[in-house]
Parts: sequence; structure tokens; C-alpha cells
Amino acid sequence: MKKKWFVFLIILICGLFIISSISSAQSKAKSRSTKELIKALPEKYRKWLEEEVVYIISPKERDVFLSLENDRQRDMFIEAFWKQRDPNPNTPENEFKEEHYRRIKYANQHFGKESPEPGWRTDMGKIYIILGEPKYTEKYENLYDLYPTIIWFYQGMAEYGLPNAFSVVFYKPDGTGEYKLYSPIKDGPQKLMPHYSGDMTDYAQAFNKLVEIEPNVAEVSLSLIEGEPLTELRPSIASDVLLNQRIPNAPIYKVKDTYAEKLFRYKDIIEVEYSANYIDSDALVSVYRSPGGVYYVHYLIEPKKLSLEKDGRNYQTSIVINGSVTDLNGRQVYQFDRRIPLNLNEDQVARIKDRLMSFQDVFPLVPGKYRMSILFKNFVSKEFTSFETTLNIPEQGVQMSPLILANRLTRSTQYRGLNKAFLLNDLQFVPSPRNDFISDDTLYAFFQIWGLTPALREKGVLNYEVIRENGEKVKAFSRKISEYPEPDVFYEEIPLQGWPPANYFLTVTLKDENDNELLSQKASFYISYLNTISRSWVMTQPTEGDSSAAIQHALGLQYWNKNEIEKARKYLETAYRKEPTQPVYALDFCRLLYAEKKYQDVLTIALPFVQNQQNYDFLEILGQSSQALEKYEEAINYYKQYLSHFGTNINILNAIGECYYKLGDINEALYAWERSLQLEPNQEKIKAQVKALKEKRK
Repeated sequence: MKKKWFVFLIILICGLFIISSISSAQSKAKSRSTKELIKALPEKYRKWLEEEVVYIISPKERDVFLSLENDRQRDMFIEAFWKQRDPNPNTPENEFKEEHYRRIKYANQHFGKESPEPGWRTDMGKIYIILGEPKYTEKYENLYDLYPTIIWFYQGMAEYGLPNAFSVVFYKPDGTGEYKLYSPIKDGPQKLMPHYSGDMTDYAQAFNKLVEIEPNVAEVSLSLIEGEPLTELRPSIASDVLLNQRIPNAPIYKVKDTYAEKLFRYKDIIEVEYSANYIDSDALVSVYRSPGGVYYVHYLIEPKKLSLEKDGRNYQTSIVINGSVTDLNGRQVYQFDRRIPLNLNEDQVARIKDRLMSFQDVFPLVPGKYRMSILFKNFVSKEFTSFETTLNIPEQGVQMSPLILANRLTRSTQYRGLNKAFLLNDLQFVPSPRNDFISDDTLYAFFQIWGLTPALREKGVLNYEVIRENGEKVKAFSRKISEYPEPDVFYEEIPLQGWPPANYFLTVTLKDENDNELLSQKASFYISYLNTISRSWVMTQPTEGDSSAAIQHALGLQYWNKNEIEKARKYLETAYRKEPTQPVYALDFCRLLYAEKKYQDVLTIALPFVQNQQNYDFLEILGQSSQALEKYEEAINYYKQYLSHFGTNINILNAIGECYYKLGDINEALYAWERSLQLEPNQEKIKAQVKALKEKRK
């Protein structure tokens, strides 16, 4: 047994050393300046950041890259960086990446010959790398009254946030050296003429002189944007914006750099094969209370694409969901995982191939203020997406849930007694996270109001008002709360027929009998110019109802994690009593009993799981309870079984030492505690105990 202990100790010591090293590196990185972080990068990553992608990386991407802690994470980031720019990710080639490195090579070969800098660092090299080959080039290099000037003309780049047609001008100040970027405002036509002797502040005079020398150069000297109207002969401010903002931002205009933040946030959670495959998504979250009084979080997430694996005539994948809820101090209150297989035949795939998939789910949550995070993973394609939000579930008082807008409503008794996303009583709402409608749709607005007093139920009024984006009031009406047939759900049908395409705002206000405004919720929506909208298809699974062991257990764990033991007891015990043979319910109930010092009850519940089911998860709490009852030999037996099945554990070693000490076996106590100190030397209490025992033994 001692030899096994030693092997486990060596393994754990190595692991602790690695973890300690990483934590130390993180701490040091946070205190460094940006320049120090760049300087500290290994050469290939520094070159990648400062030379290869310097003109096409966004500030957010750059910040995230400098926050990464090791080469593995940097390699993950670089792969994701290029994948986000791949125009055709379904092919092995990345045309964007290939073209980018071709431009760098071209810039180094053709520019910088009259400069100490490499070609990619020159003004011409920078513009070429960002914009690529111009549509055509005009050169004016041998005119006596004009500095050498080159005009690059670009067209058809509106998709990058640029004017449809514009020029970029380079010239050689003083007639020698490398070509520099010309700015109408910074330089002006005066700077293009070596022998100009007129008023340097008179742009009109300089422009007219330049027209005499070369009209084509004069045409772009005040404005680089083709067709821009100039009310007077002065340099164009829009041209300055073009040079300093729009052109530098062109490479990232279509890039959604959200992936960089997501990669950094989940870098320690997602597996390596997912790391470069972030996809955008839309999401929607709301909270509703069941008739039994349990609050549930309803959410949906719609990834921009869903990849499936073909297997004969069928298509398949598995959706993996990792959910996390923390309090505002970062303490985890609830964590859950889902894995849902998806199998479709060819006909089903044909019906949904041009539609988004809406994954919808629901889980219970006790009152409080939280941060929620959902990580969505496609097991086949190794793509992931995510969203984060805050939640506020009230303990008491009158509150209104968020206002959700649906494009479809059906009634069904099929899931009565179960929980299903956006199913309230027998009403199944189908919302879209984009709140998009067409003029033939009916809008269904639904919400709940919690904590209504008898007076409000009898005399309270709900006011509805729809405002168009231009401020026009489109619709307004009121209804008494007592008129609604559903006591827990309020919803209204608003036909949109005849409403023009535009953005709208719907406000719902609760007022009392004296017309005092108590609560209000607002939601925006828009009516599309399109005649039809492709609606998402829904993937969801109903979950068990309020009284099930699973729901009771989840609520109990949440109260336990919030350190509300009395509330936790009610739910954890209920879950165990409902399904006493389920280990997960029994073990968590045992932990609560142990916290309440009901040690004999722990032994009664836990022992059969070890004896009959060989479930070794109960060994630690059996040891702890036996030790608390001063049954030291039994405790040692459970602890040693634990080490045999799960490996070395510092707390278990210390507990074994304590039990041997109570039994008067000093040698075994010393052996256990010394092994513990090898794993973690900074245990002052254990060191003092060991020192005292050794002195006592002398």
C-alpha cells in the first residue's frame, strides 16, 4: 500500500508543479505593458503579429492574442484567425490567406527599393497588402513641374465599407526617395509641385496651377473619391476619413471578431479541435414561473450554420451543451451538461437545408441575480458558439418577466406536467431572437407578472402601445388583468397586416386602479421588406416537471451552492426520497446530512451503495462520518479504499494521519502526514504536528 501511495504522490506533485507554473505565468503577464508582451513573444509569433498580419488584425484580436498564455493557445488563435477569413471554409484551401501572403511577397519584391524599410512597411506596400491590385495605374514621373506621382484607381469594393470608386495617390516629396501616401488635407495640391511659388494656403490657386500641368493629377488632388461634389476648391474631409479610417478598417469590415473573445473566454473549456471553429449565433433568454411556483430559464440559441455528417441515407451529429450559472461574485451556483443526438433522413434535410436550427432548452433556477453562460458545441464538425447574459429572478414583490415576441402560437396538452422551452401552461410560443416579421404575420406578445396582489388581479390594467421608429403611434389599447383567461400567462395577438416595413417598439405597462404606473417592459421588432422569411426549425427536448426528483435535486444543489442549507435540505431530501436508489441523489443528500452532523444517517444511506452497487463515490463521506463518530479503524478502511480507487488526495492523507494519531499509532500517522507534505509543503498545521510527534518520539 505504501508503494502505491508513493507512485500517486509523484504523479500529483508533477501535476501541481505544472499548474503552479501556469498560474505564475498568468499573474506575471497581467502586469506587463503591451510592448513588453510583444517583446516577450517567441520570434515566430512576434513576426506573425507585427509583420504578417499587422494591417489586417483588429484591435480586439490583437488584445486577445497578447493575452494568451502559451504557444498552444497562440496556435489555436492563429488557426481560428485564418478560418474566420476563409471565403469557402468547406474546402481545404484558404483563398484569403493565400492571397494575403501573395500580396506581402509582391510588396517586398516591388516596393522599398529606395527605402531602408522592407517593402511591406512602405506606404505603397501597406495599401497594396490591404487593398490588393488596383483596377489601373497612372504614372507621372517625368514632368518638370510635378513631383513623381502615381495614382492607383480602385472600384467595386463597397462590400468592405469603401466608396464604389476611389483613388489612392503616392508621390515623392522633394523628388527623391520612396513614394509616400498623398493626403488632400495634409498635403494639398501645393505639395505636388516642386516650383510652386503661390500662396501655400490658397488651395484654389494651387489647384488651377496643377490643372495646367496635369489635369488628371489635379482631379484627385482635392478629392480621392470619384464623383464627390465639392462646393468649393478645398480638400475633401471625406478623403481624409477614407485614408485614415475606411481603408485601414477594410480588412476587418466583414470580420466578426467576436470569435476572439469567445476563444479567450472558453480556451480552458473547449477541446483543441473546437478552438478554431467559432461560429456566430443569435440567442434569446427569458424566465417564467410554473404553476407550481418554480422559476425556469427558457433559452434558445441559433448558430449561423449546422454541419451534419452523412451516413448512408441519413445525416447525424450530436449537440453538446455546457451551461453555467454564477452569482455576481463569480461563485458557481449551477452547472449542467446536455448531449442530444440528431439524426435526420434525406427528406428532412432537404426541408431544413436553407433554414437555421433553433436549439431550445429550459432549466430551473432559484431566486437571485446571476450571470449565465451557454456553450454550444457541434460534436461532428467541432464548431462551437456561445452566449452570455445576466438573470434576475425576484424573491418577492411585483415583477414582470421580459417581453417576448413570437411569430407562432399553438395549443397543446401533449406536454402537460412537463417543462419545455417557451411552453407556458398549454401555450407553445415560437419566438425568433431577431424579432423579425413580415406584414402577413401575427405578432404574439407574451409575458408573466409575478407577485400580483388581489387588488391588482381585480382592478389592474395593462396598456399596450406600438410606436414606429419615426415616432408615429401605430397602435394602442388596454385590457384589465381580470379579463385574461390564463392567470399565469399574459399574451396578446397583434395582426401586422398593412403595416409598412420598418422598426417598431412595443411597450407594455402595468397600472393600478388609480392609473399609477407600476411596471413596464419594452421590446423592439421589425417588419421586413421581404414577402417571406425563412423560419428556423426547432430542436428541443421536454424535461421533467416540478415534482420530479431531477428538478428537486437541481433546486437543492443551487441552494446548497448559495450556502442556504435549510432551503437546500427540503429539495435534496425530496429528490432522495423519490428515487432512493439513484446514487447522485443519495450522495448529495448524504453531504447535506454530514453538514448537519447527522453522521449515523449518512452511514445508513451510503453504506449499501458501496456494498451492493460497488459505487465508490461514497467512500470519502463514509470515512468522514465514521471519523466524526470516532470509529477510526472503519474510517481508515474507507479512506484507504478511496485512495486505491481514486488515487492520492491530500485531504484523505491528512484524515488518515488524524485517525492513526487518535488510535495511538504514531508511526502510521507520521507516514501519512509526511506523504501529504510531499504533495503540498505549505501546510503549517501538519508540519507542526509532524514536528511535535517526532520530538515526542525521541
